[in-house]
Amino acid sequence: MHKNALKISTALIALAWAQHASATGYHFGTQSVSAQSTSNAATAEASDASTIFYNPAGLTQLENNQITGTLDFVLPHIDYHEAQAQHWTGQTVEGSDKGKITHGMTIAPHLYGAYKINDKTTVGLGVYVPFGSDSEDSRESVLRYSMNQLGLTTIAVEPVVAVKATEKHSFGAGLIAQYSQAKLRKYADIGASRELHGKADAYGEVKGDDWGFGFQLAWMYNINDRWRVGVNYRSKVKHNLKGTAEWKAGSPQAEMLQNMALQNPITGETGLPVAGYLKREGASVKIVTPESLSLHGMFKATDKLNLFGDFTWTKHSRFDIADLVYENPKMVSASGNLSKTTRITPNWRNTYKVGLGASYQINDPWQIRAGIAYDKAPIRDSATRLNTLPDGDRIWFSIGTRYTPAKNHTIDLAYSFVHIANTMVEAEGAPRDATGTALSTVDSKGPIKATFNNYANIIGLQYTYKF
Repeated sequence: MHKNALKISTALIALAWAQHASATGYHFGTQSVSAQSTSNAATAEASDASTIFYNPAGLTQLENNQITGTLDFVLPHIDYHEAQAQHWTGQTVEGSDKGKITHGMTIAPHLYGAYKINDKTTVGLGVYVPFGSDSEDSRESVLRYSMNQLGLTTIAVEPVVAVKATEKHSFGAGLIAQYSQAKLRKYADIGASRELHGKADAYGEVKGDDWGFGFQLAWMYNINDRWRVGVNYRSKVKHNLKGTAEWKAGSPQAEMLQNMALQNPITGETGLPVAGYLKREGASVKIVTPESLSLHGMFKATDKLNLFGDFTWTKHSRFDIADLVYENPKMVSASGNLSKTTRITPNWRNTYKVGLGASYQINDPWQIRAGIAYDKAPIRDSATRLNTLPDGDRIWFSIGTRYTPAKNHTIDLAYSFVHIANTMVEAEGAPRDATGTALSTVDSKGPIKATFNNYANIIGLQYTYKF
């Protein structure tokens, strides 16, 4: 396929990981172990420098300069069975009807630092993973004409400043610079003829990277000695992703057609529609990652017990339609026209996440923490769900502990089980316009159907040094 496909997925899945083992859509889900231990409900706690990600105004609540380092060990599981697929000609695609698209463990590091300039102003720097994905299906899968591999790695660098305007009100702001690397693989029948159906497979591999920029605004309000509330807004980030696609023959017939296309890029010597499936070409796509708004609170029920709550709204509807544009035109089998575009139509909806958590101080060095959260998936139905992102509604169950062996050292440990609803993909082939007419897009896929089983385990380890 091409790099733009890769990037679009990035935005989409994007940046979700190993098939989004945490949050729905393409968010990574957790950037702090102290937050993870409460299913990310403890945003208003602002207990360490990782508050930079969740609410930078919380930096004013810190009593010391701090460095916080986090490691998340993510073990996602997504498999499918009873898969069926058709070629654009209507013929059945041959291959494996079951498989697993996640493999092994993903490790995500995050690092935060906070420095108090004076009693009213604190600055900080966060380097964290906001999005991520790593899903790969078998090359023999019947679903190969849809998406066969999708990977995304992102790193955000965010300098922030927080100001205590009064004893009760604090404000924070940050500038987000986000770097993304992505990869994608998709199969196509480059022969595009009924006679060569299934015998002229080639696969496109795309790799690319890009920088995008956004901002964060936050407010935190200490109502009294027991109640604290906050609001945090993370902006959208625009990406204009450009890269290179490499088409590799998957059979002798495809290799023959590719060699012919080198001599005549439009139709090849035999007149077969192999236009554009050259060994290397450019590709691009424009995407917008969504903005989000979080409302959160904290209640000190007793000297030892704290209660937390968080509500986050995300504008996932920004991922509605994405056009992957190739450098070279290709013959569209169904219409006979030339096209440079493959269209993805996820038609996502806006979503929300609700979390509740608590912490209890057992004694001076030990604290226990727990939380539960409901995370709504942006997918509307099985017809628009992507086979490389078979997302479903999630419920987080988290437990953790905090150990403070000395005044300047804190260690957090957390475990989360993410229950993801089993899902189904039952999508049509080429996208259609409002009248139901098939669009002239570059794609060999027809209707697909598969059932997915999903869940994830996350282990987090965090160390905070205060000075």
